[in-house]
Amino acid sequence: MLEEARTWGFLGPGPVAQHLTHSRAFLALLPAASLGPHLDLGSGGGVPGLVLAAAMPATSWILLDAQQRRTAFLSDAVGQLGLQHRVEVRCQRAEDAGRSDLRGTVRAVVARGFSGPAATAECAAPLLGVGGVLVIAEPPGAPERWSEPDLAQLGLAADEVRTDPIALRRFVQRESCSGPTLALK
Repeated sequence: MLEEARTWGFLGPGPVAQHLTHSRAFLALLPAASLGPHLDLGSGGGVPGLVLAAAMPATSWILLDAQQRRTAFLSDAVGQLGLQHRVEVRCQRAEDAGRSDLRGTVRAVVARGFSGPAATAECAAPLLGVGGVLVIAEPPGAPERWSEPDLAQLGLAADEVRTDPIALRRFVQRESCSGPTLALK
């Protein structure tokens, strides 16, 4: 499926095996049990969400992307992999999803190459229920990009950082994100 995603231009450069390794690295920071859905923010060609859904059979997933071509591909992939009973594909802008029926219901949000820190946090926080986690792939060797006071305004708190095999950062939703979003630096 990932080779096909590359053919459609939905997957970035590098060997598919490297994309699989990067996706599987998220497993170490995600809750294993599904107390609510897990969501891939800006799923694109299914990395990491489709890979994680296949690797975590006890979880339900939402693959969220704003582009119809990508969600059509993802829907087909979900069907071909036999995951349709626990993976939903939504064609919706992330900021709109945070104001929808998903608000406060998601157990975990993953993001790999979605956007910068401000947009990623502002789109993910409204989706997360209290105790939910946001796991983000960081650029290699990136300087500190996250403002803890600004994250706290969204109810998020820094939790854990991993650097191997890829740089990942986890945040925990400590309180409901009830107010309007803000512009993080």
